[in-house]
Amino acid sequence: MTNEALTTSLQRVFGYRKFRPGQQAALEALEAGQDSLAILPTGAGKTLIYQLYGYRHAGCTVIVSPLLSLMADQVDRMRLTGFRCSAALTSQTSYADRQTILTQLDQLQFLFLSPEMLAQPKMLAQIKQLTISLLVVDEAHCIVQWGPDFRPEYLLLGAIKEKLGNPLTLMLTATAGKATRQEIAKQLRSRPTVVTESVNRANIFLDVDRVNDEGEKKARLQTLVGQLRGPGVVYFSSKQLATDTAEWLQATAGVKAAAYHAGLSGEDRFKIQQQFMSGEIDLICATSAFGMGIDKNDIRYVIHYHLPGDLESYAQEIGRAGRDGQPSVAILLYAPGDEQLPLALGQANRPDEDEIARYYAQPTKFDDTEPTVHLLAFYRQHGISQAAVQELFVKRERERNRALAGMVAYAREDHCLRQRWLAAFDEQAPEHSEGCCSPQNQPLAIDRLGLERQTPTQENGGPVDWQTQLARLF
Repeated sequence: MTNEALTTSLQRVFGYRKFRPGQQAALEALEAGQDSLAILPTGAGKTLIYQLYGYRHAGCTVIVSPLLSLMADQVDRMRLTGFRCSAALTSQTSYADRQTILTQLDQLQFLFLSPEMLAQPKMLAQIKQLTISLLVVDEAHCIVQWGPDFRPEYLLLGAIKEKLGNPLTLMLTATAGKATRQEIAKQLRSRPTVVTESVNRANIFLDVDRVNDEGEKKARLQTLVGQLRGPGVVYFSSKQLATDTAEWLQATAGVKAAAYHAGLSGEDRFKIQQQFMSGEIDLICATSAFGMGIDKNDIRYVIHYHLPGDLESYAQEIGRAGRDGQPSVAILLYAPGDEQLPLALGQANRPDEDEIARYYAQPTKFDDTEPTVHLLAFYRQHGISQAAVQELFVKRERERNRALAGMVAYAREDHCLRQRWLAAFDEQAPEHSEGCCSPQNQPLAIDRLGLERQTPTQENGGPVDWQTQLARLF
C-alpha cells in the first residue's frame, strides 16, 4: 500500500493533510497483513488508525474496550464523524437495543465490546459469524495491569482471537515498557510489528511536592488548586475522598469542582464529563476511571494526591495534561509512607495460598459474589490448577512490588524526574534544564511556568464585585 493512497484516504475521511507520528507506520503494518502494537502518547490519535483501516476494508472492526463510558463516548464521536454503522454492546445496553444490534450485526462497520461481553459463549458464537476485518484491543496495557487479579477475562483474549480465526489484530496503548510489550504479545498469541513514539511530553513540567503528613498534603492541594490556572484533574485512590475533596475545594478554593468515579451512575458520569468538556467545571477530582478516551486538549494541570502503583499508570494519567502542546504541569504530592496504600490496594483482591487451597478443596462452600472468590472461580472453571493459580499470584505480587519500587524511586528523586521517568520506558532523557522538572528538594515556581491563576481586578479588565459589573453594564 503506497503512502499516497493512505494519505488520500486520510484527507477524504478526516480532512487531515498528514498523519501524526506513528499513525502511518501502524497502518502500513496492518495493510501488509501484520498485527501491530502501537504505543503512542495520549492525544496522538490512536483511534484514527482503526477508523481509517475499517473505512478502507470490508467487514466489521471489532474493538475490545475496557470502560462502558469510554465505549459510549467513542460510538457517539464516531457517528458524529460519519461512521454511522457503529454500536456498543455493554451490560448497560437495554434488552431492546441489544436485540436490535444483534439482528443488524452483519451491517455494522464498528462494534465495541468489553472483554467480559466478548467472552460470553453466546456472544462469541454470534461474533464468529461476522467477517472481521480487524480485531482491536484498545488500552492494551489493561491485559497486564488488570488481567491477573481484577478482570481475568482479559487473559482469555488470546484464545478468543484463535476462535475467531486469528483475525488481523491491532493493539493500542499510550504506555508500555519492554516487559509490558512482551506480555501483551504473549497473551494475544501474536508477533506484532511494534510502532512506538516517545512517551516524553516536553510541554508537561514534572514536579514532586514532598509533604510531611496528610494534613500538610491537604493544605498543599488547596494552595495549588487556588493558584493554578485550570482546567485541572486531581487523582485519588479513594472514591469517597475524591467526592469529599471536590466538595471541600469548591467551598474553599473558589473553583467549580466535581468528583468522577465508578461509584457514580452512568448518567452522572456522562453529565460531569460533558460539563468538564464544555468548561462548566474547572476541576475534576477523579479515580483512575476518569481519563481513558477523554479528548480535552486544554487541561493545564494534573495532580496526584495518592501515589500511583506504577510509572505506566502515572504516565497514562499525566498524559491528560497539555494535549494542545501548551505549558502544563504534573504534580505528585508525596508523604513518607504513601507507598503503603497502593500495597494494600494491590493485595485487596489477591488471595493467599491458604485461601486458594481452601477454595479448591470445597468450592461450593464459598460465596462467588465475593471478588476474591469470583476470581478463583474463574480460574477453576477454565481448568487452571491450584498450583498454577498460586504461582500466578506469587508472580503477580513480585511484579507489583517491583513496579511500585520504581514509582517510589521517582517520588524520592532529587536530581531529574524526567530522566528517572523515561528510563522506565528505555528512553534517554534530554539534558536537564530549569524548564524540565522540580524534584522533591526544589520548590515549584508556578509563576515562572506561566500557569498562575488570574484573579479578576479592575487593572486586568475583570470586575471585582457586582457593583463594578453593574456600573460597566450601564
